[in-house]
Amino acid sequence: MPDPFDNWIDKLFERWMGELTHQEVARALKALTRDYVQRRTRLRGKALEGRGKQAAFALYYAPRHFVIVREVLKALGAAAIGETPMPLVDLGCGSGVAGAAWALHSGGNVVGVELDPEILREAAFTFKDLGIRGGGVRCHLAKYRWPKPPVGVVAAFTINELDEKDREQVWRELEKQLRGGSRVLIIEPLATRIAPWWQDWAERIAAHGGRADEWHFDVDLPERVHLLGKSAGLKPEKLGARTLWA
Repeated sequence: MPDPFDNWIDKLFERWMGELTHQEVARALKALTRDYVQRRTRLRGKALEGRGKQAAFALYYAPRHFVIVREVLKALGAAAIGETPMPLVDLGCGSGVAGAAWALHSGGNVVGVELDPEILREAAFTFKDLGIRGGGVRCHLAKYRWPKPPVGVVAAFTINELDEKDREQVWRELEKQLRGGSRVLIIEPLATRIAPWWQDWAERIAAHGGRADEWHFDVDLPERVHLLGKSAGLKPEKLGARTLWA
């Protein structure tokens, strides 16, 4: 059977590179990375304005995030396909890669929660091209009507974008999910300055029998993704993240 991941990468490059050159996307990726890494507060809104930066995120960061989630789930020993799958909720789903990676690992339908309708459309492409059964809900995370547990909940590179009030609202809902038997996976960058709340949440997760980890993976990305990163002066061979899992 064809690899769904390879098919998704093929479709991504076919869709985005039809109107842009490699050099254009590499320049946009370099500019996006300055915002994504150095000026994180600009990621929503202006940081993703323009087709170049949108393409850069779709072609470089989205595949990296997919691989990180996939490798984390493997390392955590999360239930793989063969057991009864849980419905999955991808909070602040972006292009839907975190929920999709979990769905390919363990099965289950995905609901992506995202405020931006354009980004939700990209998530729909992700689900379709990866062969995932999924859909989207357009709303702010603090106003999301949560499903009855147990479900699988993933928030990948999302919680750091919330202000304190909304973050606490999301935590209260996550606690309800944990008490109801849901599985929760929170993923953030390794840089501690991006998430000053991390240690507090790590202690909260531990109180629910969970764990906090840092990960560094040696995984080969698809050649086109790797070359795009190298062209932008990045180090695509280095993958890492920190996680909370309960």
